Amino acid sequence: MPEEVRREVARLRDQLVVLHAELVRNGLVVWTGGNVSARVLGADLFLIKPSGLSYDDLDAASMVLCTLDGEAVDPAQQPSSDTGSHAYVYRHMPEVAGQVHTHSTYACAWAARAEEIPCVLTAMADEFGGPIPLGPFALIGGEDIGRGVVETLTGHRSKAVIMQNHGVFTIGKDAKAAVKAAVMCEDVARSVHIARQLGETVPIPQDAVDSLYDRYQNVYGQRPAAPSAPGAGADAGAGTTAEEASR
Repeated sequence: MPEEVRREVARLRDQLVVLHAELVRNGLVVWTGGNVSARVLGADLFLIKPSGLSYDDLDAASMVLCTLDGEAVDPAQQPSSDTGSHAYVYRHMPEVAGQVHTHSTYACAWAARAEEIPCVLTAMADEFGGPIPLGPFALIGGEDIGRGVVETLTGHRSKAVIMQNHGVFTIGKDAKAAVKAAVMCEDVARSVHIARQLGETVPIPQDAVDSLYDRYQNVYGQRPAAPSAPGAGADAGAGTTAEEASR
């Protein structure tokens, strides 16, 4: 394994410990259910939570390194039962570098009803660009769930899918983005569920959804500062105070 890949694997192991703790902190998992995975850029590999291990016992070394065929690199380690599905998604969606699966309460309630979450909140338009779609029922243990995730999310702006009778799967440009999508999915699942108890919900017009999504994805938040022109640093200090040069 090239040294740069080794360094990336080590970095992702540490990151996955932190991100799994976020699932617990945000109330998205119970006992040993759920998982986060991360693609190893520069190699046909990914890391995923081990099967059946308590969140309190997770550490960097326990994360299981797998091939994109879903096989553990170290046969002594047993990866999550969702590994085959994560592998399928990584093989068929090269833009995805992180995935999350949870059985979060309110999202699972929608899964039990076999119903997508309608886009009735601006936060949904921001993060998901529309409704959170419903994926097909599929059995755990092979690639079928991953196939359903790919079929449902390909060409869809949502980074989350409610798999029928099961739970939430999210994707992202990295593992942190996938965790964010899982947190946001449960948040809106809860809010829309409560709204339904009060009466009919009101959908957001599609043009407004498009505008909200564009603003959140392309304008909202901080942007990196533009690099200075060559030589600007030396010239900036000439004839100015330190305070002026730093503005």
